Amino acid sequence: MGLAHSHDYSHGQAGHAHSHGHGHGHGHPHAHAPKDFGAAFAIGVALNTVFVVVEAAAGWLYDSMALIADAGHNLSDVLALLLAWAAAEAAKRPPQGRFTYGFKSSTILAAIANALLLAIAIGAILIETAHRLFEPSEPQGMVMAIVAGIGVAINTLTALLFMRGQEDLNIKGAYLHMAADALVSLGVVIAGLAILFTGFWWIDPLTSLAILAVIAWGTWGLARDSVKLGLNAAPANIDVDEVRAHLRALDGVEAVHDLHVWPMSTTETALTAHLVMPRQQGSDSFLREAARSLRDRFGIGHSTIQVERDESAACEHPC
Repeated sequence: MGLAHSHDYSHGQAGHAHSHGHGHGHGHPHAHAPKDFGAAFAIGVALNTVFVVVEAAAGWLYDSMALIADAGHNLSDVLALLLAWAAAEAAKRPPQGRFTYGFKSSTILAAIANALLLAIAIGAILIETAHRLFEPSEPQGMVMAIVAGIGVAINTLTALLFMRGQEDLNIKGAYLHMAADALVSLGVVIAGLAILFTGFWWIDPLTSLAILAVIAWGTWGLARDSVKLGLNAAPANIDVDEVRAHLRALDGVEAVHDLHVWPMSTTETALTAHLVMPRQQGSDSFLREAARSLRDRFGIGHSTIQVERDESAACEHPC
């Protein structure tokens, strides 16, 4: 057994369960530990939760569906932040008992729940917007601009809290979510000022529909991706054919079969594969290098590789 210290661990096995001997290669790279964003998440969730309540109340009191829709959008931000926070915390928990992978996949379940909640919110806001179109009321443009302006400030501040963690896809997602919402709130500010100076009440429900379109687009993407992850589909950023070709090109490998790539969480990926190497046995150094190459090229941090010396083994499974 050979060990190479790495941030993610990888396993390699030489030999089949009922034939050859076994050898293991584990990798744990010398990368810096992920930064702790617990405080940033706590501040972001607290600020945005308070603002959602204030914005929704203002929208209701001053007849602005744009504010209510934006409050729904900001509620999606709170859910997204909680999801990212949960993913960061789950990654810290070690495997235990029957949960041999830990609780990382709970982030996938949270993503599916997030999409369902957003779909319900979209339906409710859409019904109310349609009601306002048929029974119009004149919103107060100045109130819209002031409240949404506060939203611009809060979303921008929250985005800045995550600027230093762009190498982490989970943190980058939180940053992009908040930055996009600052722009949506800015759109409500402009709509409020337009109503103030023109008196055109229809600008408000029109802005609401535009915001709903933005939320629906993001929700569809979230639902699609989270369901795929829930079905153990390979992450969208990994081409399984490229992974197969990469393994096939390793020195001494003549065939690859039983290749599986699946998500352990919304941020971590696992792989298992059988490599047929009839002319040489997979050494510990070979296994460590294979695991390192998968991590560096494809971001696959948890790999299990089984080496087989019998060429006929490749014909027993899909290659």
